[in-house]
Amino acid sequence: MVSKIVIGQYIPGNSILHQLDPRAKLLFVFFFFFLIFLANNTATYLVLYLFVITIILLSQIRLSLFLRSIKPVLFIILFTVILHLILTKGGEALFVTPLFTIYEEGVRQAIFIASRFLILVVMASLLTFTTSSLDLTDALEILMGPLRKVRVPVHELALMMSIALRFIPTLWEETEKIMNAQLARGANLDSGNIFKRLVAYIPIFIPLFLSSFRRAEELAMAMEARAYRGGVGRTKYRMLQYTYKDYFLIVIFLILVLVIGWLRV
Repeated sequence: MVSKIVIGQYIPGNSILHQLDPRAKLLFVFFFFFLIFLANNTATYLVLYLFVITIILLSQIRLSLFLRSIKPVLFIILFTVILHLILTKGGEALFVTPLFTIYEEGVRQAIFIASRFLILVVMASLLTFTTSSLDLTDALEILMGPLRKVRVPVHELALMMSIALRFIPTLWEETEKIMNAQLARGANLDSGNIFKRLVAYIPIFIPLFLSSFRRAEELAMAMEARAYRGGVGRTKYRMLQYTYKDYFLIVIFLILVLVIGWLRV
């Protein structure tokens, strides 16, 4: 069963995106985030949307999962849109009230900012949906390898990121179980002002923190029992190798850069 919160989950599959090297996917998503901020008009955003829709279809992952990945940040998107609608001025006045006026430029900026958020979330979700936590750990460790020269604990950092991604769905599932248990005992979590709601959530936060610390302790004991001593002297069972598909990803990114640069105002 897939949790209601899909952030950090890996969806097994055999699509072309699943087959790509995790290092190539990680680098592509990283630089794609910068490319999003180069878009500044309707044409560039249409190109980005068309590209995102295409890779969603290639991933063979249900669209509903991507929509559910947007849900946790939906409040931030709506809040940002409202701020731009109210505060951004320029162009023709579209809607006038005694308190505020919505201008054409405000609507334009609100749509563009919302589009940036949506594309960012979908691309980040696509990376975790098509890449296992183990592959992400290996990719991060290899890409951050040069930092070892300045005594940065690369292996430990990559492992921490992998564990964090792995336990996001687990913590959400644990939270849901605790909430259902408290509701079965008569807890009221949805009524009253914000302070009463925060107080009502205390019986949920405390067991959740205790459960998280217990899981962390169990994980540490399991790693110690298996003689884990960090990345020094460790070998890998699977070696990552680039294929022609990964080099083709570079070509696609360069084409996107050229198209976005050409369509920019």
